[in-house]
Amino acid sequence: MPFTRHRYPLLVTTLLFLLFPCTCIRAQNPSGGQTVKGVVVDKESLLPLIAASIYVVGSEPPLGATTDENGRFRIENVPLGRRSLIISSIGYEDGVVQEIVVGSGKEVDLKVQLTESLIDLSTIEVVTTRLNGTPNDEMATVSAQSFSVEQTKRYAAAINDPARMALSFAGVASGDDESNEIIIRGNSPRGLLWRMEGIEIPNPNHFSEEGASGGGISALSVNVLANSDFYTGAFPAQYGNASSGVFDLRLREGNSDKREYAFQAGVLGIDVAAEGPIGPKGGASYLANYRYSTLAVLESFGVTITGEGSRTTFQDATFKLHFPNKKGGYLSVWGLGGISGDRFQLEGDPETSSFQSNRGVVGVNYFHRLSEKSYLESIVSYSATRSDDDYNSGRGFVFDDRFVNRALRGSLRYNQKVNARQTFQAGIIGHQLGYELLEEIVSNGERTTNLSQDGNTYFLQGYAQYKYRLGTNVTATGGIHASYFGLEGQQSVEPRLGLRWNYKPGHSVNFGAGLHSRLEALSVYLAEVEQPDGSWQRLNRGLPLQQAAHLVVGHNWRFHKNWRWKVEAYYQELSKVAIATAEVTDPYGVTESSINFSDGFETAELAPDGTGRNFGVESTVERFFTGGWYALAATSLFRSRYTPRDGIERPTRFASDFVQTVLAGKEWTIGKQKINTIGLNLRLSWSGNNREAPIDLAASRAAGNTVRDWANNYGYSLPNYFRFDTGIRYRKNKGSRSWVLSLDIQNVTNRDNVFRQFYNPRLDQVSSLTQLGLIPIINYRLEF
Repeated sequence: MPFTRHRYPLLVTTLLFLLFPCTCIRAQNPSGGQTVKGVVVDKESLLPLIAASIYVVGSEPPLGATTDENGRFRIENVPLGRRSLIISSIGYEDGVVQEIVVGSGKEVDLKVQLTESLIDLSTIEVVTTRLNGTPNDEMATVSAQSFSVEQTKRYAAAINDPARMALSFAGVASGDDESNEIIIRGNSPRGLLWRMEGIEIPNPNHFSEEGASGGGISALSVNVLANSDFYTGAFPAQYGNASSGVFDLRLREGNSDKREYAFQAGVLGIDVAAEGPIGPKGGASYLANYRYSTLAVLESFGVTITGEGSRTTFQDATFKLHFPNKKGGYLSVWGLGGISGDRFQLEGDPETSSFQSNRGVVGVNYFHRLSEKSYLESIVSYSATRSDDDYNSGRGFVFDDRFVNRALRGSLRYNQKVNARQTFQAGIIGHQLGYELLEEIVSNGERTTNLSQDGNTYFLQGYAQYKYRLGTNVTATGGIHASYFGLEGQQSVEPRLGLRWNYKPGHSVNFGAGLHSRLEALSVYLAEVEQPDGSWQRLNRGLPLQQAAHLVVGHNWRFHKNWRWKVEAYYQELSKVAIATAEVTDPYGVTESSINFSDGFETAELAPDGTGRNFGVESTVERFFTGGWYALAATSLFRSRYTPRDGIERPTRFASDFVQTVLAGKEWTIGKQKINTIGLNLRLSWSGNNREAPIDLAASRAAGNTVRDWANNYGYSLPNYFRFDTGIRYRKNKGSRSWVLSLDIQNVTNRDNVFRQFYNPRLDQVSSLTQLGLIPIINYRLEF
């Protein structure tokens, strides 16, 4: 009989239906259409393009516009529903924006990037379009995917979370339903870099622990996100401090012409959003979003959701202020903050536990155009995180864990488009890192301090990269990234290369290679290690940066205008991996190898003598959303290995060996005027599971508790993971408003996927701790 962890009852869904009924909307008859507007720019120089043509595909009568001197366009009364645009400009390859949602409650604001053509269009007609999913970064050649807000909303089980949405991509897996940490190509989740608006930010997730890259719930709101990039390997030189992947997030600009609002309520939170112009018409705008935990609201009315004695709360806010200038530049101020916590105490019981995880970042971006082909972007940000984990048994045992990290960051990037063939970028990034780190244990009056540090250090990065288009079919990139960590002078120099060859129409071969490194959490370097004589010393300050060499070869085949097949093979060699210097008897408590852990604090003495390697092949067959439906099948076959102190290569904790994901969705237009939609989305996930040391049943029986065969650590794979998710969305356009009601049902079959196994002495058998069962998640959104 498996033991289960947290499960949300159906009561939440029922209450939300009662609190936010659809009948709350009263509006006029549907309007004739909505405004679609935006800006068209050169992809490499970001220079606004004048006199570019935009027209709406299939509109009757024909609808279109031409960009003004600022590259902006505006098309009024575009019919409601899904619409596609074709964008063209003399001397540039055509661009296509497919199947955007035009609703009655909100104007559509687009930013379109066009690539300058290398062919003389006066003599040869060229028909080229930017493929769906092509990354925003022009330097990326492999393992990169652009994702839209619409995908984050649409994909089943994504629940408006970019990290959970990324689980649908090839090479990406999850280790725990209760966390949105992602495992990329068998690497530890800690190797992921989060960026926002061009600079590194703290992990943007609620209930996140020290050194982790994910958490229980995302603090990001889809109300404020723009199209962003996601990388799974061999990323360009501008990205440093990442060994497995990069989430490069962008915030959209608020509507600079009119005020718009959104209200959203669901199981995970209640959101309010607002945007609009600042001052007289001149392009300045604001955008803001705030969310508060629905669970906390219900619990304040006495409705217990998370269990007796437990109280879980979270809230977050995001904003962006945008101020353009007449010279084609802009100043933007933005920020993200989140507070989350959980407290448990049964009435009359002295035992208490609490966990608090807070984070915030604020930044200023200044974009200055130096010439028509060059610009300078400077960014300054300040961030802080605090994680508190406290336990008091009420019987003489107290645990106090407190980690505070602060960072003042500055970035300066120079971009020069030399000509249609060549683009050069260079930049520097500085991090001033402050910390207050404490871990204490009191047992029977005796206090043990594992960590007590307060101070500052710094981290410097610099990069240069160059793109050269050898012809219309071949693009090569090269660059170098350098890092210097001031704690003990650790440094890393990392070359990067990329190549894309469109050897015939619809076919391309892609190549990427590079060296990448990642800082550990500061608590790893500063932990105090107990010595045989009982003293404590800081022995890990000099650990070098862990390095990962990436090699990727891929092929893209656009075998139909709406379909593509992408295959990538990769090899990663990990070196300078932190491992325990002493013999390990319980790797759950000691870092046998840092490859196998997803948070950052450790009290063992470590040495950079470990190694690892990941290799595999990935296949993605995708039908883009056209004609009312989409489909995606992503297959990953891989091996993930590590070598600890004993020199024996073993599977890593994350070596699930295979991941298969299938998505499909269909959308129908309904109603007399065919302006409302209903959509059905499906996702099937099948993969190997996490690994652990096998349980020695005979020894466990003799000891009366779980005894594992640590000599064969991670040699046992838990039963395969399988989950079927579905979601249904109904969108109603009415007057100047629109609303969306959605229901996501996660784990439709209520399968008990195993999270961990242990010996149960009461039943005298191996029992399982399981992941989440069937969970209905309802969400209601109003735009006006």
